Amino acid sequence: MDDAKPVEPVSGIVLPRFAGIATFMRLPYAADPAAVDIGLIGVPWDGGTTNRPGARHGPRAIRDQSSLIRRVHPVTRTAPYHLARVADLGDVPVNPADIADTLAKIERFYARVRTVGAVPLSAGGDHLVTLPIFRGIVDKRRPVGMVHFDAHSDTWDSYFGDFKYTHGTPFRRAIEEGLLDPQRTVQIGIRGSLYAADDLDWALAQGIRVIGIEEYFRLGPEKVIAEARRVVGDGPTYVSFDVDSLDPVYAPGTGTPEIGGFSTFEAQQMVRGLRGLDLIGGDVVEVSPPFDQGGATALVGATMMFEILCVLAEALAARRKR
Repeated sequence: MDDAKPVEPVSGIVLPRFAGIATFMRLPYAADPAAVDIGLIGVPWDGGTTNRPGARHGPRAIRDQSSLIRRVHPVTRTAPYHLARVADLGDVPVNPADIADTLAKIERFYARVRTVGAVPLSAGGDHLVTLPIFRGIVDKRRPVGMVHFDAHSDTWDSYFGDFKYTHGTPFRRAIEEGLLDPQRTVQIGIRGSLYAADDLDWALAQGIRVIGIEEYFRLGPEKVIAEARRVVGDGPTYVSFDVDSLDPVYAPGTGTPEIGGFSTFEAQQMVRGLRGLDLIGGDVVEVSPPFDQGGATALVGATMMFEILCVLAEALAARRKR
């Protein structure tokens, strides 16, 4: 990686997009996070899944489909590779037989990324992986805000008795640990049947701004993102995109689909609306290839990663100017 010029993906007009070693966006692989400004990272683990597994295979499928992504954003004309040095940092080491060990491994990996000043953009994996990512990158003296796209609040307390770590509990744990500021957290697209009538009460009591799908459709994407921007303000903010936030006609390959969601185009509009926020990282989670059809959901995952990458690169460039 030459410091003198941008690191760009291999062009599909130079090498066919079906050829070469699969990396995120056809970028170089970098073993050292100190070599990059933004690191694309796979977290191939779904040990927090409570029903349909398979998201452990998400990063590999997203890498394959990301070969279809070109270099420049079609609407904003953002060229992220000219704003930041971006590379594929590979996959986090995980232990599929031990949740506690995996959480610790993920935390250590991201702590190293944070120490060298790189910004992480990750592909899961189930949604529990966001918790150890937060543990690795967040200074508890300044908890982060979050724009969270999901069909589920993921703020349940426990499953199967008193088990605290599943993909339905990461943000409750993150708030309890002082990593996530609930007053600066907005959840968009929440819907689906509940276990109990009070399932959302804890999140609301903490001050999370929950935008259910009915409110979403009543307001529309532009007003929803205006509200999200109001909630997170100008502090450091993380973007977490669960593909089950989408209607399953757009993303069938996921573990917990819920009908009645927004479209891929609306999701793209909303992420683009985050331009100008102080974004410090992001992830796309819950792509489950065993339930996918022709790679459609993995393509959604790759495309949403690129959308987030563009706004992350702009945020990084803005911080440099301050």
